[in-house]
Amino acid sequence: MFEDLDVKMNKTIEALRHELATIRTGRANASLLDQIRVPYYGSDVPVSQVGSISVPEPRILMISPWEKSALSDIEKAIMIADIGVTPSNDGEVIRLILPELTEDRRKEFVKQAKGMSEKSKVSIRNLRRDANDDIKKQVKDDGLPEDEGKRLQEQIQKITDKFITEVDTVIEKKEQDILTV
Repeated sequence: MFEDLDVKMNKTIEALRHELATIRTGRANASLLDQIRVPYYGSDVPVSQVGSISVPEPRILMISPWEKSALSDIEKAIMIADIGVTPSNDGEVIRLILPELTEDRRKEFVKQAKGMSEKSKVSIRNLRRDANDDIKKQVKDDGLPEDEGKRLQEQIQKITDKFITEVDTVIEKKEQDILTV
């Protein structure tokens, strides 16, 4: 039972990390393009499947498509995604030059990251509630002793506290990345 709870809470942490990767810091990061889908041979695929993504300089992302015919589709997809960067196409590659972040924009990103962490904490608390409800049901219907039920709920709370602390650690690290000039 606790293994299942642990796995679900770990998935919440991983989802948070993945979501936080889409927030820009001062450095170029290929995960900024993870959410962008490009029409390619009749289906929408991630940018990483139509070309290679590299970071030649700290503030530049470069996309080298495997087929030159995909250049305009990639460019359009980036424009539609509205990630705050205008692509420049030289006929061979697409360059995304990330502008220097202003202090206000950095604070905005921190606020966005904190909102994501709050959603993760709510998910973890919901998992705790579900596990506690299962324990209460077992006490009521299946004859589990009440003191055993209380002990299990305390263990569930310890697991929850561990994961809430991990969310705080992950968000602190992201805040430092965002605020570092």
